[in-house]
Amino acid sequence: MFLMSIPHFETLLAFFKALANESRLKLIGLLAQREHSVEEMAALLQLKEPTVSHHLAKLKQLKLVEMRQDKNTHFYRLNQAALQSMSKAMFTPEHIVGLTADVDTDGWESKILRSYFEDGRLRELPASRKKRRVVLKWLVNQLDQDRRYAEKELNQVLKQFHADVATLRREFIGYNMMQRERGRYWRMPEVEWRTEA
Repeated sequence: MFLMSIPHFETLLAFFKALANESRLKLIGLLAQREHSVEEMAALLQLKEPTVSHHLAKLKQLKLVEMRQDKNTHFYRLNQAALQSMSKAMFTPEHIVGLTADVDTDGWESKILRSYFEDGRLRELPASRKKRRVVLKWLVNQLDQDRRYAEKELNQVLKQFHADVATLRREFIGYNMMQRERGRYWRMPEVEWRTEA
């Protein structure tokens, strides 16, 4: 899995924190139209000038706004180039997926397996189709990928985990986790498995 680097993650987090404020969002909206002075923005948003300056400082840290000075007045405008650059760099599918780099994506499956297995044996097949698929996935992964099993051999392996081997075989076929031909069974590649039996 693509892992978002820490600097990118921190920048993205700072971006969302900066925009998670109604006043800053309104400032961005005003500055997207044209440049404004702090005094103008304070009047338009009914805020005090120091408050507007504080919000602008947060946006300036991310280079989202630029300032130009005209005598004693500071004029701010939206930095369109920086916004577009950040959007291209940070909001790619890879970066968004990378946000979950430290999340245990197998945690749910592990919980299901702990719920239905005891001392290495399957207590029962889950009624829920999603949970059942998790259990079947684990079971089929106990089989050799490149081996063709005679039905009797397959039954012996499956009996280690559950007594109802006929149901397990039927479920494997239903989910296309295994194929059968002339009494021989073999595992299918996971990319070919069905989500529903």
